[in-house]
Amino acid sequence: MAAVTLDLLAGLNEGQKAAVTAPDGPVLVLAGPGSGKTRVLTHRIAYLIRERNVHPSAIMSVTFTNKAAGEMKARVENILGENKHKGLQVGTFHSICARLLRREAENTPQRADFLIYDTDDQMSLINQTLTELNIDGKKYKPRSLLNAISGAKNELIGPREYRGEGYLGEITSRVYTRYQELLISNNARDFDDLLMDLAILLRDNPEVRDKYQRYYEYLLVDEFQDTNAAQYVLVTQLAAPQNNVFVVGDEDQAIYAFRGADYRNVMQFRKDYPQAKVILLEQNYRSTQIILDAARGVIDQNTHRTPKALFTDKRGGSPINIFEAYSDQEEAEYVVTMVKDQRKRQGMEYRDFAVMYRTNAQSRSLEEAFIKEGMPYKLVGGVGFYKRREIRDLLAYLRLVNNVDDSVSFNRIINVPKRGIGKKSVEDFQAWAAKLHFTFAQALEALSNGEVSPLGNSAAKKFIDFYALLKVWQEIAQTNDLGALLDEVIARTGYTLHLHETSDTTDEALERDENVREFRGLLNEKKGIPLSEFLEEIALVADVDSLAADNNAVTLLTLHAAKGLEYPYVFLTGLEEGILPHMRSFDEPDGMAEERRLFYVGITRAMQRVYLTYAFRRMTYGESSPGIPSRFLRDIPAGLTEGMSARLMKDHDKRGYIEETTWDKPALPAPVDTSRSRLSPPPTPKAPVAKDNLKYRTGQNVHHAKFGDGVVAESKRMGSDEEVTVVFKTAGIGIKRLAASFANLKILD
Repeated sequence: MAAVTLDLLAGLNEGQKAAVTAPDGPVLVLAGPGSGKTRVLTHRIAYLIRERNVHPSAIMSVTFTNKAAGEMKARVENILGENKHKGLQVGTFHSICARLLRREAENTPQRADFLIYDTDDQMSLINQTLTELNIDGKKYKPRSLLNAISGAKNELIGPREYRGEGYLGEITSRVYTRYQELLISNNARDFDDLLMDLAILLRDNPEVRDKYQRYYEYLLVDEFQDTNAAQYVLVTQLAAPQNNVFVVGDEDQAIYAFRGADYRNVMQFRKDYPQAKVILLEQNYRSTQIILDAARGVIDQNTHRTPKALFTDKRGGSPINIFEAYSDQEEAEYVVTMVKDQRKRQGMEYRDFAVMYRTNAQSRSLEEAFIKEGMPYKLVGGVGFYKRREIRDLLAYLRLVNNVDDSVSFNRIINVPKRGIGKKSVEDFQAWAAKLHFTFAQALEALSNGEVSPLGNSAAKKFIDFYALLKVWQEIAQTNDLGALLDEVIARTGYTLHLHETSDTTDEALERDENVREFRGLLNEKKGIPLSEFLEEIALVADVDSLAADNNAVTLLTLHAAKGLEYPYVFLTGLEEGILPHMRSFDEPDGMAEERRLFYVGITRAMQRVYLTYAFRRMTYGESSPGIPSRFLRDIPAGLTEGMSARLMKDHDKRGYIEETTWDKPALPAPVDTSRSRLSPPPTPKAPVAKDNLKYRTGQNVHHAKFGDGVVAESKRMGSDEEVTVVFKTAGIGIKRLAASFANLKILD
């Protein structure tokens, strides 16, 4: 082998060398976490240019982010030298498709200078479409319609071919057709069009297809497990007929099904290219062997995957620490304590720690613990708990109850949810109050006493009714039962229904529900303190965006946002049934497998140490409910862990299940925390809820105030509440999962 080749391969392990020097034809590289896949891709490109004498312009390399594309270009230039890679095509799927569509404008409906519409542009166009078609945007959510259209485009289904089910499908078809006509007339494309239009052009135009198949001799694709149907078709079309297609991916790190990604494309690749050379990258350069063995114990439970024996030169390592907190509050305190301890013992920086969780609502207790300790943190890919729309709304209500003259809170919620008080009425009311030098409270009192105002009778009555509600809520506030106060605000305003009506997707509505319930749980913890004291406490917390003056801060992020990142110390919190795995995955085999992959991705972000935490009791739906440790914890070999032993975890799991499903308490041994003494007193026993003591049953006819009549398909226990799945008969509603305490379903039988 020439010296230059040896230099190119220097420092690569055997699997990496095999991938870089693979012969022509299809190649599938299954790269485990931390196995150096980016290095393999860049060295493969350099190898083709330097050793195979392939012209850079004949190579296309596709990534999923502009940042990754830029990094790849920089690495190739660093290997080959400046200008040696000129003409190399590196970019995202969307950027490359846009470039080729502009080049082939004469073969498409749009001109070469077409616009690319972002999400806001798309929503405006959808709303215009609904107006033109005289379709009620409240009944048929613009975001839901856009999501359906996006899903169709990702499957290469155009408006002519689209066939939806039922009346909603008919509405979607009409909207899709007109929406697409408007895009074309505006000389615009959305992001999904970039993929679909090029795939269809290559499919239907042999001349264009043959040109690019000859032009690009080699095609390389990163993160192949994250491709959707349209992207898979693009890859196979551009790679033919020589099929010099080199894809890198890992089925075990496929966590974006909600975005349309289909990890089964990896299996489809092997089926479509039976002659493909398959190379495993199993040597990990990130984590210790104990971390890898723990991760493998988890992911090996999944089927439809290629087993990988991950190994590293970092033999041994610290055990996986499993910690049972009494509550979610103690869980957060434990995280802060461990960060302090490891910084002191190991001399680590704050930036060396990451705290991960399954849902955004979990960040609340963590944020508060970090702020209380004065420890810097940064929230990645999310909005601080107290800055989320639904929390700000509910806080505004509580602030107004505490102080009716709070104009900021008044303006925020006077018509949220809508109560028929328009902007003009609010302006007239404020101008009248200012003219008479009235505070808002005085102005509302004056209206209630019949004083003449510029408001019409109807508008005045609505202000008076709102003021009457405020007085009722103020009486409740005097009891210092803040949970009851919030319940009354939510019930009397119809806020839960408003929350669902203003959410674009079912998942968004469920997440916002979770945030409201988290807030309700916080109020339950504060029972007995005055409202003013609670608001002062919250203001001090909510006013701190982040204590980090620079990048030296602990990172808080969801597991979905953690992909591609690494940290010396990783905390995975909330490892309980219903959280991770999420409750929505319980009845879906594919969903459960993805939850397991999500846990696997979290573990493999760690370089030195992993902490896994769960709570014995957690505030859910405003009640403290017993938590059952995640089934995934039992997948980790006991010899790799410290803290709760496998036997004690199983006993605890059994006890939690019995507590939730029976009235009689069995005599089971209490779990013993072998890692430390408790920070909190032992729990006070609470009467459990019988599992079969459900209000709603399969087959019952029910009525919902907004969605109309429906039939219960399923009802199951969720903490102290019920989750009811209802098939509604009203056109366009379909199936809804509802929390019984908020839905107020009326049984018709």
